[in-house]
Amino acid sequence: MINNNLHKFIMQKVLMAIADDNFLVSNIYFKGGTCAVMLGYLDRFSVDLDFDIKKDADRDMIDEHINKIFNNLDLKIDIKQKEKLFYTVKYKSKENFRSTLKLSISDDVCKSSVYKPYKFDLIDRTLMCQDLSTMFANKLVAPIDRFKIKKIIAARDIFDIHEFFISDYPINYAVIKERTGLEFKEYIKKLIAFIDKNVTEKIIDQDLNYLLDYDKFKKIRKTLKQDTLLYLRNLV
Repeated sequence: MINNNLHKFIMQKVLMAIADDNFLVSNIYFKGGTCAVMLGYLDRFSVDLDFDIKKDADRDMIDEHINKIFNNLDLKIDIKQKEKLFYTVKYKSKENFRSTLKLSISDDVCKSSVYKPYKFDLIDRTLMCQDLSTMFANKLVAPIDRFKIKKIIAARDIFDIHEFFISDYPINYAVIKERTGLEFKEYIKKLIAFIDKNVTEKIIDQDLNYLLDYDKFKKIRKTLKQDTLLYLRNLV
């Protein structure tokens, strides 16, 4: 079962600890859906913490500091992949409720990525993050990239693209070229074909029904795919 409030609290506590750690805050940069949600760019729930690693950062030191945070917060490491700096931790929760948090730190970082400091009012901390244009570019690459790596189609990727379009956010075109090897319009044509073929109403329902407020989910579920395709077609 879902326990979003407790999960949000645990994520916030981890982020506060990272922001208060001088070494970590200088060597890892917040990104992804949770970052966008906490900055107010997306209106959905997000469950994971994702970061980019600073070039030439000491991975062993990062691992040591992350482990210290988990220990201080009484978070039990369930899965750890040190070579990838990927962690799954458990926290105390009611039986059959959400009790797992994933944290990943990627070293597959684009040279074209842009980072800037953002203030997170909810936790009263400042963190270095991917800037808005870099976030949007990575959102556009995510559907095909996720499918290639994990064989998963995530409707939340389509939702995020849709929401970024609605808000008319800027796009870092250089990130798309670096990550895909394609010019922007060429990649967008590929993305259109991918979404048109692979994203189904069933996938949208299964992935978004616990990430969105019910009224918003009910309103958007029938039109999300076609509206996103319409936005994308206007780019080519």
